[in-house]
Amino acid sequence: MHNHGGGFAAETLFFIPAVAALVAYWAGALSPRSGSWPWYRTLCFTLGVGAVLVTVLNPLAELAHTDFAILSFSHLLAGMVSPLLLVLSRPFTLALRSLDVFPARRLSRLLRSRFVRFLAFPVTAAVLNTGGMFLMFRTPLLQAMQESMPVHWLVTFHLLAAGYLFTAAIIGRDPSPHRAGYRLRAIVLVLSIAAHNILAKGIYADPPPGVSAAAAEQGALVMYYGGAVLELVLVVLLCRQWFQWSRPRARIASTSGPQ
Repeated sequence: MHNHGGGFAAETLFFIPAVAALVAYWAGALSPRSGSWPWYRTLCFTLGVGAVLVTVLNPLAELAHTDFAILSFSHLLAGMVSPLLLVLSRPFTLALRSLDVFPARRLSRLLRSRFVRFLAFPVTAAVLNTGGMFLMFRTPLLQAMQESMPVHWLVTFHLLAAGYLFTAAIIGRDPSPHRAGYRLRAIVLVLSIAAHNILAKGIYADPPPGVSAAAAEQGALVMYYGGAVLELVLVVLLCRQWFQWSRPRARIASTSGPQ
């Protein structure tokens, strides 16, 4: 399924869903129904699609099979950078604004469903996200990824989907009737950061099978410091949302108190 020669490469098929997603988003952003849709959200969506696309295309995909540091960098792109950009682009808000009434209602019912509520719960999203990372680096799945491009694609899809669920559960601004409180989200974020750091330090101290100590150290440093930057962004965005949410409540409490 992967061509190392000069012929057709199967991974180029990923251009089809990527281009389809970009066309759909841009069409919605330019639709009169979306109103004055901010340009930076469109930019975030475009960059988010591009970030995950490069992880399944050469040369990055091929290098990830032989260089553990590149594999760790791909993990950050697919599991953290791309989900963050996609969440900031607020695709479901755009869809609800730009779609016709019937598909918009179906999407709204889907967002209110029990299944989506379960997936969007911060604890569930964190388990899927963090658990996927531990399975990737601490089970035979790592070797399978390096030996099989289709396995690499499946793992990349999981990283993207789980990363999106987690990021949306923590800082998402799309319509969600089941959004958890800020306190719970903050606790889950702190615990997830701790788990990611434990994984990176564990790889540094105890390399996965088949990975040299030098390669493991480089990959762990990429995960630790690159992840720290992205996690800091999540912390800042969550604190900002929490502060904005609490300001009106503080004003109401001050005006309704004893004079």
